[in-house]
Amino acid sequence: MNLIDDYKLQQTREEPSPGTLYIVGTPIGNLGDLSPRAKSLLKKVSLVACEDTRRSGKLLKVIESRVPLLSYHKHNIKSRQSHLLEILSKNGSIALISDAGLPGISDPGEELVQAARLNNHKIVCIPGPCAATTALVTSGLPSQRFCFEGFLPKKQSIRKKRLKNIAEEDRTTIIYESPHQLVKLLEDLSTICGKERPIQIGRELTKIYEESIGGTIEEAIKYFNINKPKGEFTIVLGGQQKQNKYIRISESEAINKLNVLIKNGEKSNIAARKVADETGYEKKWLYSKLHKKLDK
Repeated sequence: MNLIDDYKLQQTREEPSPGTLYIVGTPIGNLGDLSPRAKSLLKKVSLVACEDTRRSGKLLKVIESRVPLLSYHKHNIKSRQSHLLEILSKNGSIALISDAGLPGISDPGEELVQAARLNNHKIVCIPGPCAATTALVTSGLPSQRFCFEGFLPKKQSIRKKRLKNIAEEDRTTIIYESPHQLVKLLEDLSTICGKERPIQIGRELTKIYEESIGGTIEEAIKYFNINKPKGEFTIVLGGQQKQNKYIRISESEAINKLNVLIKNGEKSNIAARKVADETGYEKKWLYSKLHKKLDK
């Protein structure tokens, strides 16, 4: 079966199915990101479980859904869970949504999914926007391997330990932070990671005033010391570079080393890998510099 045939088959399947919990991704800013499938389900399920009925009520009003809403957030998980499971057991269908993005990613949802599985209910995810992956793929930082931290703990002893682990992590790390805590977090990261650690901060993702701030932690701090943080922030922090095993040279020296290898007959991709292994500079970055020179 090819992709088109599979797509047609999916279109003929009736949704929602009885006794099914749907994890539905909703827009993180731009209403146009709500998928047709998500919109259809939010108009047909028995119940929509959401964090804030007032906020989600606005979304349902826009798509002309009259499905009843039930609040489901971190303060009432235990009291609501049995009621939601009862609806599923009576062949009702539930759409679980968060205020924005995919439920369960720094939002309520994980506990309900676990309970639904234990009770043998079917669970289906309707993919949608996610601030973490949106910020990651637009950051330009390595995305093949990454860590998601979400909001850091408020308790200082746990927070310090978590920050230390983040500083030692060689994978890209994604962190959520509120505007009034952003500068303090950046200062903590500067102290423990070093001010030159690469970083990109996504603000108001998918919205009108969306922007990406960064380069290094130091540059980000300077920016927010002038511009008061406003909106919602997703931080993408570069991983630790194992400098002790690398030859410490400047960017221009690394590019010269790359050019020498190529001049001596080495293939460009192999030369870029060798220089990356020796110096700690990213292979992709070296390769891009080489091609920029060739394009001139």
